[in-house]
Amino acid sequence: MDEDMEFELPLEALCRILVRAREYEAQVPAVDPDDGSNPSDDGAVSVLEDETNDSVEEELRAAIEDLSEDEQRELVALVLVGRGTYEASEWEEALEAAEDEADDAADWLLDQPMLAALIDAGMAAFQLSCDDVGQRS
Repeated sequence: MDEDMEFELPLEALCRILVRAREYEAQVPAVDPDDGSNPSDDGAVSVLEDETNDSVEEELRAAIEDLSEDEQRELVALVLVGRGTYEASEWEEALEAAEDEADDAADWLLDQPMLAALIDAGMAAFQLSCDDVGQRS
């Protein structure tokens, strides 16, 4: 694979999606949304329940859907590399496989367990990092 390969997907957009994916995964499903307890009795754990904050999923979905089709395909391919389906050296094959999912990229991506970890692993395979994104010199 060409080490100077350029992604169409901007690193800033990828990192924004990664942050949203981490927030999305940090939410836990409500155990019993109709339990009738109050926040002081349950230690305010309800703030982590996904029913109380659909905006995180909406933001993640919007960030994915705002990408061009080619950028969505690259994101799906990056996740495929991150989960080990393809190696970084098999990028073209990963892009071809991602073509099947690109029509419903947001749905496909949100269905992936541990999406943030998969994006992280895919980025690591290409020596990409969000460490300096958003930093001003």
